[in-house]
Amino acid sequence: MKDWRAVAATVGPATGYLAVFLLLPFIIVLLLAFSSAEGPGEAGEFTLRHFREIVDPVYLTVLWRSLRLALLTTVLCLVIGYPAAWAISNLEKSRQVLALIILVIPSWINLLIKNYAWIVILRREGVVNVILQGTGLSSEPLNLLFTEGAVLVGLVHSYLAFMVLPIYAALERIDRRLVEAGRDLGAKGWRLFRTVILPQSLGGVIVGCVFVFVLALGSFVTPDLLGGARGMMIGNLIQNQLLQVRNWPFGAALSVTLVAAVLAAVVVFVRVVGRAGGERAL
Repeated sequence: MKDWRAVAATVGPATGYLAVFLLLPFIIVLLLAFSSAEGPGEAGEFTLRHFREIVDPVYLTVLWRSLRLALLTTVLCLVIGYPAAWAISNLEKSRQVLALIILVIPSWINLLIKNYAWIVILRREGVVNVILQGTGLSSEPLNLLFTEGAVLVGLVHSYLAFMVLPIYAALERIDRRLVEAGRDLGAKGWRLFRTVILPQSLGGVIVGCVFVFVLALGSFVTPDLLGGARGMMIGNLIQNQLLQVRNWPFGAALSVTLVAAVLAAVVVFVRVVGRAGGERAL
């Protein structure tokens, strides 16, 4: 009996908080997505009409763009973040702390400020165009802002730390004696990385990729500021339907679709990585 009381006292508040502020709102959104009602609190009949509207080519284009940009963001963060995490893990302990502080501090900066900084850098009169024209690499300003490329740059900048930190934590747990043993047995370079280092750090790679993919897929501030209409993602579309068009059922259907896409992508990714040896790393 005392054990149950201890569990209720420790886990109960957090469970209740999640149930009230996460599970209950999602249930409301789920019911609204399948209802013919025009808004929360109204009676309506069961319908799949709102999900059929998502099949419209306009909305499918936005969904495909969101998935593509989220996947590219994840890949770029992994390509940039893994070497950075490996370099940090090989530093002395005192320098590791400094490197981690330098990595984390930009994440504390408000997202709006970081995006406005990229606007200053990428606009036609911005830093990049000034350098390109000053060095003679371009005869006229390039249209770098309000493109998918600008959105991709902003997303990678925003979520890179979420890739580096889990990989760094996984690399820190690697037994360095195994690395030395691999070298003694003739494994060098790519072979050493593929057979010794990567399998032991695959858990951190999975966590980092899931974090970045989920955050990038649901992003709406960065696409709105850096991409405009050309960079609209599903998060912007949901915001538009809920706050501007006031089409709550369709916005709810889009939200449910986003959650389903995230869960499906995470399951597929974990299974694919697991077949490549992720079970041993986890």
